[in-house]
Amino acid sequence: MIEKLNKYLFLSINNFVNQFTWVDSFAVVMAEYLPFLFIVVLIYLWFNQKVRGKEISLYAGYSAVLGVTFNLLITIFYFHPRPFMDKIGTTLINHVPETSFPSDHTTFMMSVATTLLIIKETRKIGIILCFLGIVGGLSRVFCGIHYPLDILGSLAVALASTSLVLTFNKKFEVINKFIINAYSLIVKKRP
Repeated sequence: MIEKLNKYLFLSINNFVNQFTWVDSFAVVMAEYLPFLFIVVLIYLWFNQKVRGKEISLYAGYSAVLGVTFNLLITIFYFHPRPFMDKIGTTLINHVPETSFPSDHTTFMMSVATTLLIIKETRKIGIILCFLGIVGGLSRVFCGIHYPLDILGSLAVALASTSLVLTFNKKFEVINKFIINAYSLIVKKRP
């Protein structure tokens, strides 16, 4: 039942491939390169002196690393083929035939986005990144390399990793101080 729904939703989205070249190109860019924008935002936050940017950037980074680690653990115990492995839909992006659930790209983006959404100082950028993360995830469905439930699973993993990092933020403060102090020492020593 769920698998039928998953395939139906996939085909409903993927059916629009090859109708407009510019839509296909936009989806490929979103599916493949959007995570780099999230990295740029983290770098911007790191150097932003107006907020506690270094700490926030680190929390978002921890959330992303934890989320992708959860994905790795899931793939050890659960295998779900990608749409092209099931020989359905149209594929716009060449991809290795490996498990599709959950999407690492989407988990990374949504982990960063939800962390920034929850932290008051970065809530506005978090809202924008949540929207972009969903667009990026759906683009991966559109491009034929993920099913919709892969993206939903990624959102669940991202929420779990963000919740854990922010729940135990006091534990991470020690690591934050070490990293920020080490960075400050390196910057000060440069001629």
